[in-house]
Amino acid sequence: MTQTQPRSRTFEWSDPAVYGPVVAAGASGLELLQTMARGELPPPPVLNLIGMTGFTVEEGSVTVYLEPQEFHYNPLGTVHGGIISTLLDTATGCSVHSTLPAGVGYTSLDLTVKFLRPVTLESGELTCTGSVIQRGRRTALAEARLTDGKGRLVAHATSSCMIFSPE
Repeated sequence: MTQTQPRSRTFEWSDPAVYGPVVAAGASGLELLQTMARGELPPPPVLNLIGMTGFTVEEGSVTVYLEPQEFHYNPLGTVHGGIISTLLDTATGCSVHSTLPAGVGYTSLDLTVKFLRPVTLESGELTCTGSVIQRGRRTALAEARLTDGKGRLVAHATSSCMIFSPE
């Protein structure tokens, strides 16, 4: 068996407590996400962890971007399904978040993913667009489509989210 030289990766993230004052000031979900997208607040730590390159926000829809890297690979030489699922979960959940008024939160209840084609370094930048399909008072349904650099659909997901107000 051939051994290769180990590679390394370091990353930094900001204290997630930086979001507290914005939320306490009465920001809606859309306002909070737009503040992050504009770079006025740092991205959430998970974006740095997996190396997302950015995101855009409008009410009811969020798009996240990721350039596949070797550190995303599984033993088969393709991007791990957990990375793909994280992109899909981020796009669906944040799409729901973008519709919520100040003081209202959400959590994912489920995520159903369909993997349609392998993702590698050659896939190019991934674009994952989530959108709210239906939002009620207590639950929301969202979907996300993940495409490669050539615009081909590589994965699709639906997610149900529970909406809740603080006690």
